[in-house]
Amino acid sequence: MSKAKLSKRIGLIEPSMTIGISAKAKELCASGIDVLTFSAGEPDFDTPDNVKEAAIKAIKDGFTKYTAAGGINELKDAVIAKEKRRNGLDYKREEVCISAGAKHSLFNIGQVMLDEGDEVIIPAPYWVTYEAIVKYTQAKPVIVKTKEENNFVLDKNELEKAITDKTKMIWINNPSNPTGATYEKEDLQFIADLAEKHDIWIVSDEIYEDIVFDGYSPVSIATLSDYAKERTLIVNGTSKSYSMTGWRIGYTCGDKEVMAAMTKLQSQSTSNPTSIAQMAAVEALNGSQDSVEMMRKKFEERRNYIVDALNAIEGITCVKPKGAFYVFPNVSNCYGKEYNGKKINNSMDFAMVLLEEARVALVPGIAFGEDDFVRISFATDMDTIKKGMEALKEFVSALK
Repeated sequence: MSKAKLSKRIGLIEPSMTIGISAKAKELCASGIDVLTFSAGEPDFDTPDNVKEAAIKAIKDGFTKYTAAGGINELKDAVIAKEKRRNGLDYKREEVCISAGAKHSLFNIGQVMLDEGDEVIIPAPYWVTYEAIVKYTQAKPVIVKTKEENNFVLDKNELEKAITDKTKMIWINNPSNPTGATYEKEDLQFIADLAEKHDIWIVSDEIYEDIVFDGYSPVSIATLSDYAKERTLIVNGTSKSYSMTGWRIGYTCGDKEVMAAMTKLQSQSTSNPTSIAQMAAVEALNGSQDSVEMMRKKFEERRNYIVDALNAIEGITCVKPKGAFYVFPNVSNCYGKEYNGKKINNSMDFAMVLLEEARVALVPGIAFGEDDFVRISFATDMDTIKKGMEALKEFVSALK
């Protein structure tokens, strides 16, 4: 028996609620059973060739040593150019920190900005790691529910009611994981004005900004006022737009004191992001963007098909998202029913029974703070999507 006495901090983080489903899916695959998987939070496309070639060149050139803890100047300059080009925002090198993925960027923000007793407003459904990061700092996540009928966009009255004298930050994700929800300029303006009124920081996770549909063009909240520019920490990276999830490059833009603190933390934790991946990211941001548009178009085709297929299933409703590569259908009409004697009472039951009986893997909504829904990723090929939707339709129609 282990005698390890773990820290109180690690006890603040709960194990992933999806670990059982992931383990079961892997077990089925290992036994030779085909599983239609819709749980991936990463593009199914390969990293663009020009990006891979830049990494190969970096290796051949011997660019394999330590770099500055907060990232190389070439990549900071590429980020600065990209933010100017994409959002019209002006940053200096000291206002940029390169990290080992956007998740790392968010974790660092929590560590350098939050103290015990601080409150952070997080709209739900939310990406699972937001709440975990805030809890780990011993700050308090304040969850503000959004509604399906409002396309999962924050209600202004509910947001304002959640603010207290302890509110330190509002975290927004536009477009959103898991819902694909998007915010219009007026929605963001309200948040920015409210933040200024109450002296609140904003964390804007914009990792899905290039994966948008129906002509939607995201507006960065940092562009909406001088205060918003000063108090917004923009988080982004190369994982989603360039299919570089494993390369682990994220970045934060914002207040230079916050960037300096994040860099100091990295200097005593991870040191620098991988030198080779940084050079690849320079090419991703500065080079041809044709692959980004190719992926976006494919994702839009898949979204159109999967939303229509889901809404054609009796008992399921699905909002049509304008961004990211997820749908978040409401499956609560299936609760209280059974499949081959297995009772379905919640999203975890739905996901587990669906996997066991129909060999379809998805993520239960409770992982994102909303139990009436499930998350389905369409970052997979159309053939898999068609088979998966047919299997889901047969599964739901067989519930009694």
